[in-house]
Amino acid sequence: MARLRRRRRRLSMTSLIDVIFLLLLFFMLTSTFSKFAEVELSAAGSAATAPPQTPPLFLQLLPESLRLNGTEFSMDDLQNSALAKAKDGTVLLVSLRGDVTAQRLTDLLVALRAMPALRVTVLGV
Repeated sequence: MARLRRRRRRLSMTSLIDVIFLLLLFFMLTSTFSKFAEVELSAAGSAATAPPQTPPLFLQLLPESLRLNGTEFSMDDLQNSALAKAKDGTVLLVSLRGDVTAQRLTDLLVALRAMPALRVTVLGV
């Protein structure tokens, strides 16, 4: 008995290229490109300046809330707190408590950027 050899048909590359092009087009049209904000940080140095006229404010950053000089409030209430009414050049010391994420710290620093009267210093862990 002689075996019949089946001849394999070659695949058309045109269909494959069309599918790849459609996938590429789909992902390009459905993706969003956003510019991430930059938070300006500067290293603290030893400066021989005169002490500030106003006492510094102490802010504790907790995983779920904030505590300003012992008074607890949320991130949404930041614009209505004593920080918004601070005098020009007021020193704000920020301390991290608990398992605070880097994103939460960044959100706080972005919100504090809207208050130019403050001189923010983040204390080390």
